[in-house]
Amino acid sequence: MPMNPQWRLVARPEGIFKPSDFRWLEQPTPPLAEGQVLVRVVYLSLDPTNRGWAAGDTYLPAVPLDSVMRGIAVGRVEESRAPGFAAGDVVQGLLGWQRYAVKRADELTKLPPIPLPLSAHLGLLGHIGLTAWVGLLEIGRPREGETLVVSAAAGAVGSLVGQIGKIKGLRVVGIAGSEEKCRWLTEDLGFDAAVNYRKVPVRPGLKLACPAGIDVYFDNVGGAMQEAALAFINNHARVVLCGMIAQYNAPAPPPGPSNLGNLLVRRARMEGFIVLDHADQAPRALADLIAWHQAGRLAYRLDMVDGLEQAPVAVNRLFDGSNTGKLVVRVSDE
Repeated sequence: MPMNPQWRLVARPEGIFKPSDFRWLEQPTPPLAEGQVLVRVVYLSLDPTNRGWAAGDTYLPAVPLDSVMRGIAVGRVEESRAPGFAAGDVVQGLLGWQRYAVKRADELTKLPPIPLPLSAHLGLLGHIGLTAWVGLLEIGRPREGETLVVSAAAGAVGSLVGQIGKIKGLRVVGIAGSEEKCRWLTEDLGFDAAVNYRKVPVRPGLKLACPAGIDVYFDNVGGAMQEAALAFINNHARVVLCGMIAQYNAPAPPPGPSNLGNLLVRRARMEGFIVLDHADQAPRALADLIAWHQAGRLAYRLDMVDGLEQAPVAVNRLFDGSNTGKLVVRVSDE
């Protein structure tokens, strides 16, 4: 059996991840038992939820200390002792921060062939595409002509949400952290406007960009940015809570928005969601996302990092705003 390099979590993070929170270990992969599959990880997804999984219990139990760091990944089956899986199959699952994973068949999803590169399973499809599709269409329930505002709009999910909004006939405003990202949103992805929060305070920026108010706010950030958006919500607005990246690394819980009363006054709805609860929607979402991409209406960008050894440092790019698009580690060749 091959040697398996892996990152193990050895300390609960305080603030951003530190190299000392992890331990590099190389050991042989164990022999397969009946019903198990050996998967070679090809692409490892780095997501804001990595921080929550490492810090404590969330919608999943905390990653146990001195165990392989949890992570969503796409890989190829190397060997199988499970019916329905054969060498060469492409699979997705919580394969972890390692080169090889031994999993039970029920822990894996066999991915269908797609007319796109293998990496599209993390950049356009998979949990990223399903999050964008479900969050906007099922939770946000947009109507043509409405105004959609997306925070962290140059990220993996946010960039797809804004484009789906344009496909559905919305006016779309993105919030991002650089002029380069804002130009990408407006010039390449078709957003109607973008607010650079590092250059212009969010509240006056949104006031200028949203003269008719906000009907759907897709929130990936929380905190002060959420408070600014709530100041401009219209009657019967929908606030979609997808992430709270502004507070994942906070040493203490930050104070909540001071204007939650606007939800009452505007008869608005704020709803959080976890994409795992919507797996039954995956076939519909997959069909839409591929069709829109092939028609040239939906683009995605991968922010690719080479080498598993880079993961503990690269993951912090999610929190300092230096990534654009989907942050992925290439662990091995396709």
